[in-house]
Amino acid sequence: MSAQRDLLRFITCGSVDDGKSTLIGRLLHECGLIFDDTLAALSRDSRRHGTTGDDIDFALLLDGLEAERQQGITIDVAYRYFATPRRSFIVADTPGHEQYTRNMATGASTASLAIILVDASKGLLPQSRRHSLICSLLGIRHLVLAVNKMDLIAFDANRYTAIVEAYRDFAAKLDFTEITAIPLSARMGDNVTSASADMPWYQGPSLLQHLEEVDVVSDQAGKPFRFPVQWVNRPDASFRGFAGTIASGRIAASQDVRLAGSGRHSKIQRIVTADGDLAEAIAGQAVTLTLGYEIDIARGDMLVAPEAPPEIADQFAADILWMGSNPMLPGRDYLLRIGQDWTQARVTSLRHGIDVNTGDHVAARTLQMNDLGLCHLATLKPMAFDNYNENRATGAFILVDRFTHETVAAGMIRHALRRASNIHHADFTIDRAARAERNGQLPLLLWFTGLSGSGKSTIANLVEQALFAAGRHCYSLDGDNLRHGLCRDLGFTDADRVENIRRAGEVAKLMMDAGLIVLASFISPFRADREMLRELIGAEDFLEILVDAPIETCMARDPKGLYAKAKAGLIPNFTGLGSPYEPPETPDIRLGTGASTAEDCAAQVLAALRQKGISC
Repeated sequence: MSAQRDLLRFITCGSVDDGKSTLIGRLLHECGLIFDDTLAALSRDSRRHGTTGDDIDFALLLDGLEAERQQGITIDVAYRYFATPRRSFIVADTPGHEQYTRNMATGASTASLAIILVDASKGLLPQSRRHSLICSLLGIRHLVLAVNKMDLIAFDANRYTAIVEAYRDFAAKLDFTEITAIPLSARMGDNVTSASADMPWYQGPSLLQHLEEVDVVSDQAGKPFRFPVQWVNRPDASFRGFAGTIASGRIAASQDVRLAGSGRHSKIQRIVTADGDLAEAIAGQAVTLTLGYEIDIARGDMLVAPEAPPEIADQFAADILWMGSNPMLPGRDYLLRIGQDWTQARVTSLRHGIDVNTGDHVAARTLQMNDLGLCHLATLKPMAFDNYNENRATGAFILVDRFTHETVAAGMIRHALRRASNIHHADFTIDRAARAERNGQLPLLLWFTGLSGSGKSTIANLVEQALFAAGRHCYSLDGDNLRHGLCRDLGFTDADRVENIRRAGEVAKLMMDAGLIVLASFISPFRADREMLRELIGAEDFLEILVDAPIETCMARDPKGLYAKAKAGLIPNFTGLGSPYEPPETPDIRLGTGASTAEDCAAQVLAALRQKGISC
């Protein structure tokens, strides 16, 4: 019987204290799935931590963390596995607090059905709408509106009807295919597994009956074949297979397949499992595939159906749920993972934010933790993917901070941006090497970074004078000068600072292609952006020069009067006061301008250039 039961993954969500954990605990109890010793321990814990008097507090069965029990809230996602004679279930009990929205999204990412709980005595709350919107964005199409705590409103049918109508009005613009409303009392067990005698006016199914009967059997097997390669299995010279889990579709021996990236074709020779070879495998099965004739395949590649290939693009639009503690900054580089494939990626623009309470589009320059928005992204290499609404397995991705390795965002791809396929690099006969040879010098970027007033521009000016006198071809890029023209549309928010440095780096790269030595003087407060420049230019042609002066020294100098204005509140987000400065950890050159003269610092830079073979 167990082998014949299908599996339903569902999630409980909603506002804090709407009874999510209590509902799942009661459901398990009513199904006789709590062992006697666990029930005894739960009874003891209820007297210590519970909120239900002498009754068992079933929420404690799910709230396993001590902090959860002390506060009476769910913090992390709790998974429970159970089965009835008709179906197997995996339920994710997710937190209701707004600050844990990212935890809730984690639970929703693999669910096929969502139970949105609403406290009947409170009605719809912002978090009820927030979680509904996230469930819709994450591809959940079946929803149960569980109007809980009906006992607190004396099982009032009119109040229940008003809540259901209000919710349906809100959810009309979301992508749910089915909304089933059920009135219940999780604490008392009303309509959880059997009909409630206190609500004879409700003639619909109990919650368990609906969960057993709802038709959400995954249609992944009917979708085009997708097989992300997780591991190249080569135990010896006689065997080479590709291991992974079939994301969608089905595959059979002798069937043609295509490698998504290169477009090369082959034929399935064997479908290998630990229990022997299979004639056919479907979505969800972990297998090793061998090919009739070998093609170059590595971890992260994807085998697909030749007649229905995925999108291949290096730019796409996606809905993003931001999970990072630091804000999302367009222009900053992150690591992106789709399946097993990793690449470097950049959020090129934030098209709009999404009001999580209404679903409306709102103007935004950045995303904070738990914010939603539609973004355009560019990747370092073309990626294979599907529209998320068509295939959740191959249309989802995560963004990872390149330095902390924190997962900072979850994304759902909408569509490719075709612009990338129409733009190509133009090759010219006269290239950077030819121009450098004509100039008789090594193109180089000297990047001066430091606080305002540290002496960046002064030192760069002295270095440029010496290079010019020695016959070197050079140019100075100054942050203030660029803000009069190329960057005049940018302010001083974190997002604008990132874009300012990105533009300056692209200009510097063009000048280096012309064979010039470029001296750039920018505060450039963020370490990640300077590392982005190093990768853009190339480590061997990039010198990061920290112009290091204590902020007290810079404030005493204050050549432009900026510190005085910032302290007076006239300049918000001023680096060193209202906005942080992240100094380089290992700069190529460190200039201590607090104790040395500008001339001595310039001489130190010139000495480093001579060591690189630049006469000056």
